Amino acid sequence: MGHRRRRGRPRVSTTGVFDELVGQDEARRVLAAAAAGTGMTHAWLFTGPPGSGRSTAAVAFAAALQCPDGGCGDCHTCRTVLGGTHPDVTRVIPEGLSLGVDQVRGLILDASRAPTSGRWQVLIVEDADRLTEAAANALLKAVEEPPERTVFLLCAPSTNPAEISVTIRSRCRVMGLRQPPPGAIADLLVARDGLDRREAELFAAAAQGHVGRARRLATDAEARAKRHDVLQIPRRLTGLGACFTAAVELIEAAEAEASGTYTDRSAAEREALETALGKGGTGKGASKAARGASAALKELEKRQKTRDTRAQRDSLDRALVDLAAFYRDALAAGFGARVASVHPDMADTTRAAATRLSAESLLRRIDAILECRKAIEANVRPRIAVEAMMLALWRA
Repeated sequence: MGHRRRRGRPRVSTTGVFDELVGQDEARRVLAAAAAGTGMTHAWLFTGPPGSGRSTAAVAFAAALQCPDGGCGDCHTCRTVLGGTHPDVTRVIPEGLSLGVDQVRGLILDASRAPTSGRWQVLIVEDADRLTEAAANALLKAVEEPPERTVFLLCAPSTNPAEISVTIRSRCRVMGLRQPPPGAIADLLVARDGLDRREAELFAAAAQGHVGRARRLATDAEARAKRHDVLQIPRRLTGLGACFTAAVELIEAAEAEASGTYTDRSAAEREALETALGKGGTGKGASKAARGASAALKELEKRQKTRDTRAQRDSLDRALVDLAAFYRDALAAGFGARVASVHPDMADTTRAAATRLSAESLLRRIDAILECRKAIEANVRPRIAVEAMMLALWRA
């Protein structure tokens, strides 16, 4: 509070809120300049592979747009935007498998208001590729006829028509982000999390360009233990029974990891809804209100279940990516390729696999994992997909 606003355009800053954009020098320059008024537009589409920092870039840009100094990172405005409490910045993270039209219409209505304390009304939509067709159409109308002082910041893996509407993409300025190099991620882990260089480089490599994943491996012992268990799967597939056991354990590990993700939040949501619906009320009309409350609670439980399912699938997908990288390392070792290893701490094991398995066999195993990921994305039951994958890994 108490921070005096300068007159005129904010200064161009390439530090502050943009420090978190690891290995994205061009994006930092463009976004800082836009926040200062050069090249600014009302709709942006942030694209890039998982872990490239799409949402980090969008939130940092939102802070820079609201900050009197173009994103200093220290003032009250920057802190509230980065902390998710600024009244004029709405951040939408799809909790389920899709983002529906009713939710999008409500968000657009909120975004159409005049800013209350900031310079802009900012709407950030993470995973915009999860918009339903109706939701995408509603968003398109708002982007085509934007309210004054409103900025739309959308995040999606790419500009592929299968992921984001071509028409929406044509109305946005595209900000493409690249996968950060392991060295840049390692630098961040050393500087911010206090890791020694060797550990930082290991986790940066294992994260495969995903900054958040690298940080989690660096700070969470359970995440490291899960990764270790996944990388032991190849040597455990010794027979039919072992395949089914490995599949069950992988699924249960993903469920366990995801189970605590939203526990506190779900409990708080239920308590808040019950309070709003007058829990414990008596007297005339109480029974009618109770029936209405029951329907609302069932709807909340349905949304929470969808959110939990998404968290489980995300956790399982991370494990599958780790497993595919193991066979990739073995393939590279077999050819003597001069490429960096994803799992350098497993070098002896991957070399052993390379001497035991042919290149064709390793490629079949990688294909089996990729097919499993596709099947789960197409809503095949995870247990069925993973069991089929384990059998394919054993037989390849």
